[in-house]
Amino acid sequence: MEFFRIRKDIPFMRHALVFNIISLITFLAAVFFLATKGLHFSVEFTGGTLLEVNYSQAPDLGKIRQQLESDGFADPQVQNFGSSRDVLIRVPLAKGAESSKVGEQVMASLLKVGAGGTAPAMTPQLKRVEFVGPQVGKELAEDGALALLLVIIGIMLYLAFRFEWRFAVSAIIANLHDVVIILGFFAFFQWEFSLPVLAAVLAVLGYSVNESVVVFDRVRETFKKKRGLTTPQVLDHAITSTISRTIITHGSTQMMVTSMLIFGGAALHYFALALTIGICFGIYSSVLVASPLVMWMGVSREQFVKPKVEKQEAVV
Repeated sequence: MEFFRIRKDIPFMRHALVFNIISLITFLAAVFFLATKGLHFSVEFTGGTLLEVNYSQAPDLGKIRQQLESDGFADPQVQNFGSSRDVLIRVPLAKGAESSKVGEQVMASLLKVGAGGTAPAMTPQLKRVEFVGPQVGKELAEDGALALLLVIIGIMLYLAFRFEWRFAVSAIIANLHDVVIILGFFAFFQWEFSLPVLAAVLAVLGYSVNESVVVFDRVRETFKKKRGLTTPQVLDHAITSTISRTIITHGSTQMMVTSMLIFGGAALHYFALALTIGICFGIYSSVLVASPLVMWMGVSREQFVKPKVEKQEAVV
């Protein structure tokens, strides 16, 4: 399916060096912010207390958050969970605080919100309370890093078997470029890095490599079908011929992600934000980072088209 077809190939590879210099500067800036500022980890990674409470009417989350902060809870996370009457509260681990009493202290703060506890309609009902220790948070961070590493190894092996090692290396560099830039945004703005954000990063890895596979497959097909083209011309043709598909795929995905970003509330905000950054840079890296890297690594037609071996006639 195509919305349009570009007849003349766009010379992307003519500006490959410029595109990669821009990518390198962006990548180094992301690494700098990660090294200097670091990520703002959520309760799942740092440890703390999680409470789920229910109201008979939709409460004011801003007032709840303000009351918790005034009662001494640093950086509380308050968001709707499931419905406007269900509230999920995360309180980071505080030094010297008894974990068994944190839940009671949070409930005491909630009773002060609104009518000060005099209106039965605004009395919160505790549904569950969980404590996440720092050791559990450390294990989650390690497991997340391991999952990211395994995904990278799996993608590299898949591309190496399906195409060739040059494609595998260039795709992994481009995909890591996307991941580091997403993390750099979260470090620079100090957005909360939670388990849903980690899931978004893993999703971006798979999503970005899908675009690389489409372009690389068209590169291989062009090498086999069209003779007389140089490697930059083959790459330009492969990218140009997949532009319509890229717009349809990424445009449809971004429409869904944008709806989550606008209407999903606090629970999906950073998840959708990470996906948005990943989609934008995923298109850029798959087309303007991975392809030039393949070209500079020396991909050629001979690697895909085996020369014909002439059969020698038997001498009688």
